[in-house]
Amino acid sequence: MSNFPPQSGIRVPAAEIRTLVSAIFEKAGTSAEDATFMATILTQTDLRGVFSHGTQQTSGYAQLMLQGKVNPRPQVSVVDEQGTTRVYDGDGGMGHFPCYQATLWAIEKAKECGTAAATTRNHFHFGAAGKYSRLALEHDCIAFVTSSNLYTPQPDSMILSAGVVSPFSFAVPAGQQPPMVPDMASSFVGWDEEIFAHSAGVYFKEVGLATTMSAIGGIMAGVGNSECVESQFISNQGSFVAVFDVARFMPLDKFKAEMDHFIGAARQMKPFPGHERAELAGGMEHYWEQEYERSGIPISPSHQERLEEIAAEVKIETPFARYEDTRFGEPEKK
Repeated sequence: MSNFPPQSGIRVPAAEIRTLVSAIFEKAGTSAEDATFMATILTQTDLRGVFSHGTQQTSGYAQLMLQGKVNPRPQVSVVDEQGTTRVYDGDGGMGHFPCYQATLWAIEKAKECGTAAATTRNHFHFGAAGKYSRLALEHDCIAFVTSSNLYTPQPDSMILSAGVVSPFSFAVPAGQQPPMVPDMASSFVGWDEEIFAHSAGVYFKEVGLATTMSAIGGIMAGVGNSECVESQFISNQGSFVAVFDVARFMPLDKFKAEMDHFIGAARQMKPFPGHERAELAGGMEHYWEQEYERSGIPISPSHQERLEEIAAEVKIETPFARYEDTRFGEPEKK
């Protein structure tokens, strides 16, 4: 799903969004610590402009917890460890918990051994993949993260749907330039016979990518293993995380210098039609994150409505009334 700033709505400081979302999750049954974690990680996603997977997901997540379909107090555990690999069990909760833990461990192990990888299973949705891959950047590592869910291709469906729309992200550090962080779904183009007639390769590539993510982030993660899934919860998703310590492959300062040269040169190229700037993956998100920290997160009317509805259900007041509706233009680059 493409994410662009809303055209109108209100701007709300990130701290107020975090406070609201944390209170909602605590009312939904999570511990105070886990509520703060979920609020922080979802608000950070909003700050990056990935609104589809940020705090507007709060309502759906909290509803599933209140309905007993997602475990609000999961006990994440390591069920297997062999050298530089681990397997995490999410205990029927949100995927954010085991995947975050798995990523932190993989970073630590990669700094020790050069590379490390982990899978997670027995959990629900883990949100945007980029919030995990980016954890590796401050440790001068490259990360790859993907997730998928339980799915069996159906014979009466077109091969285009052989793989589910699995998210994935890479994070590649740089020096002074914004790091490269592709963060996307493995589906790009909705089915269109005319597009297929002229550019069939787009669909073939999409099938190849989506099914690979399903294999790595789903099947290898154990989503089809009934012995590993908590049946009382919607524990239909898994994930895969791999981390690589750049310094094990080339001098870190040289790598960052070359990345800066590469990214800087790309940013001087002609932008796509209708766009003011040429940016590689992660460039605009880096810019939005800085701008929204200063001026507040833009909240669209539908985003606001979702948060207000779940807040009312759990009897929490929102801070939105004191912010005026406005039209957003793209903020000036500072």
